[in-house]
Amino acid sequence: MKVTPQRLPEILLIEPQVFRDARGYFLETHHAERYAAAGVDGVFVQDNLSSSRRGVLRGLHYQYPREQAKLISVLSGEIFDVAVDIRRGSPTFGEWVGMPLSAARHEQLFVPAGFAHGFCVVSETALVSYKCTTPYSPTDEGIVVFSDPDLAIDWPVRDVVVSDKDRAAPSLRGIASERLPRFVRPEASVQ
Repeated sequence: MKVTPQRLPEILLIEPQVFRDARGYFLETHHAERYAAAGVDGVFVQDNLSSSRRGVLRGLHYQYPREQAKLISVLSGEIFDVAVDIRRGSPTFGEWVGMPLSAARHEQLFVPAGFAHGFCVVSETALVSYKCTTPYSPTDEGIVVFSDPDLAIDWPVRDVVVSDKDRAAPSLRGIASERLPRFVRPEASVQ
């Protein structure tokens, strides 16, 4: 497997090794020891599956204080996946990374706790699976509006289909700081 940190280095693009033959293909979508060694830490306790049509945009979702990391995979179709740093005090607060993920390429994206996550469907339909490190908690749910002008995310779909809840979400600036995760500086290595 190949793991590539993105412009926001906590966000990891994972390209599993795919074994192909005349029957089709095989790949591991998760292996706790290998993924942990590659920086995908945390125990996944909930799996979610989403089916959507072209133009559907889901997000930007996060949980706090019961934070949630996610490992995203596309089982059919293609999406444009986005992660936004919403950790107050982070040097990259408000910055985002976005990239296409597809079933054909089998990529995965690891979005750690402290980031809001969302995606839009660019293929006719898409089936998206994501593993979570914390169960969904309605009282901890947070949403940043997908069209936040300060974030200026360049979504590849213009006429998006969005839930009422996602459309009515506040901008990142409009969320009280106590409702946002806090950046914890990595400890310096001991010599």
